[in-house]
Amino acid sequence: MMPSYFFAHGAPSLVLEDNEYTKLLKEFKDHTPRPKAIVLFSAHWEESVQSVGAAATYETIYDFGGFQDELYQMTYPAQSDRALAEQIQTLFTKYGVENVRNEKRGLDHGAWAVLKLLYPDADIPVVALSVNRYLSNEQQYQIGKALAELREQDVLIVGSGGTVHNLRKLNWRSEEIDGWAEQFDNWIQSKLESWDTEALFHYSELAPYAGEAVPTSEHFIPLLLAMGTGDSDREAKLLHRSYQYGNLSLSCWKFN
Repeated sequence: MMPSYFFAHGAPSLVLEDNEYTKLLKEFKDHTPRPKAIVLFSAHWEESVQSVGAAATYETIYDFGGFQDELYQMTYPAQSDRALAEQIQTLFTKYGVENVRNEKRGLDHGAWAVLKLLYPDADIPVVALSVNRYLSNEQQYQIGKALAELREQDVLIVGSGGTVHNLRKLNWRSEEIDGWAEQFDNWIQSKLESWDTEALFHYSELAPYAGEAVPTSEHFIPLLLAMGTGDSDREAKLLHRSYQYGNLSLSCWKFN
């Protein structure tokens, strides 16, 4: 069964960087069976109704400003998979998840920056999925669970976001790690590894420094979505964790 993953996408410039985290992403394809398709939830696509991307060929969305000129020249012209998109809609409907198909929207940097590191040739079909911050954390988990059977069909399911993502707290010149960010991530790690969904669903009240780490939930949601796809075996493994700019968490979780 294909594992599912959560990848922190960091700043848009991540795709240009050479560090331990980007090395892991670039080498991912060398250690993972080639998927027949990729299903990706991006923190940067927010909708009030679950949306399923089905563009014939995705345009590249540059949803950021003030970064290197090179970023604005990058493209990721992946194609969607219409049959898979329809299957996903059927699964969502079965699980009571209201959904719509979107055949126009391209890939935002939460999607393409990660995908360009994982599979730079853009030769694997992608079905992009939106997130909705106004659902409960349990509902997020259930949305992921609804797609679990796709893992048996060699489909790679990815959540792209960030566990600690507070742009107001960033220190662009800092080489030190803020203790509060580590404490929050340590708490999240312990609950993921023990598969304590009850605690995770209430992380905003229980986790230390949750307000600082997750001022808005759209970047945290993809972690719960990816986790939900692993509900049958309930095994979470941390593959990497590091920080940039004092507290921007770069983490990768694998769910079996």
